[in-house]
Amino acid sequence: MQYRRLGKTGLMVSEIGFGGEWLERHEESESVALMKYAHSKGINIVDCWMPDPKSRDIIGQAIADDRAGWYVQGHVGSTYQNGQYTRTRDAEQCRIAFEDLLARLKTDYIDLGMIHYVDQESDWELVSRPGPYLDYVTELKAKGTIRHIGLSTHNPVIARKAAESGLVEMILFSVNPAFDLMPPTDDIDDYFAEQYADDLSGIDPVRVEMYRICAQQDVGITCMKPYAGGRLFDAARSPFGTAMTPVQCIHYALTKPAVASVLCGYDTPDQVDAAVAYETADDSEKDYASVLANAPKHTFAGGECTYCGHCKPCPADIDIAMVNKLYDLAVMQPEVPESLKQHYLSLEHHAGECVGCRGCESRCPFGVKVAGRMERTAELFGE
Repeated sequence: MQYRRLGKTGLMVSEIGFGGEWLERHEESESVALMKYAHSKGINIVDCWMPDPKSRDIIGQAIADDRAGWYVQGHVGSTYQNGQYTRTRDAEQCRIAFEDLLARLKTDYIDLGMIHYVDQESDWELVSRPGPYLDYVTELKAKGTIRHIGLSTHNPVIARKAAESGLVEMILFSVNPAFDLMPPTDDIDDYFAEQYADDLSGIDPVRVEMYRICAQQDVGITCMKPYAGGRLFDAARSPFGTAMTPVQCIHYALTKPAVASVLCGYDTPDQVDAAVAYETADDSEKDYASVLANAPKHTFAGGECTYCGHCKPCPADIDIAMVNKLYDLAVMQPEVPESLKQHYLSLEHHAGECVGCRGCESRCPFGVKVAGRMERTAELFGE
């Protein structure tokens, strides 16, 4: 298992994580064993948005033997009222639900305290300004009951606002190629529409900018819904008209700026194995780019670099995907940040070494004019 730094939290989280929402579908002992199996494979981060007692009890039992070995995302505002999930900003209801979370997880702290499920701008305005809800979140942080403040959203407009606000250190965001086609929406059901508009192509620019803002602000992303609810595995249900594999979906998410961990949902150990197989997969198994570029519907051929690495090999050994990523982050700024410049200069080979063979362009599934970008990058960074 490989581990990545989760933005300014500094936490080293497993590239493959555990989305816990399916735990309650099974017997407690079965789900506890599943979580422990995942942990044995190196998975060290779990999301617990669920307020129901069964799911929380399962997670509590699964992490009890190695609490320090797990990073838990626990949500403030996900409550269990009258036997059902209720999202709320009522501070007292949030307190009751969060104290229940601590008790059932048998812990006195939550690593990532999540401002729960903010998709509407009016809700963002509510949770981000001083008031009973935010006061409770910041009180938990001040006491050390939550170690870091995060936020969960499906809306890239909200994610960008959160990243720029300075309030949060990380974001739980839905990342997959189907959702990335879509313009911003505050209705999650829009992403699961049976048909997308015919004019959608490539990653929506608002989402492109959001990923880059998160990287620029050092706000890490953990990824939910990487399989788009399983629809990406089925050519008949996929908006692309073709099927992808778990490894391809995971690689797609992990190539996006700021993404540190992909939280998959699991019913069985075999599904854990299918996700963890990413760690030993070769480039051909990870190759989502060819699938998307050759899909019968909604192709990604739009000249936008997705950092997929399909451009390799380079005769000058330039890490083209990383150079492109650093260039895209740099041009967002009036001046190149010194930290970004040092990251670029620390690369073994730089854009100025490009020989202009354009072999990379012949391999790029998305029509990126790589040689021109290398020239501009060398000019920007001075090498």
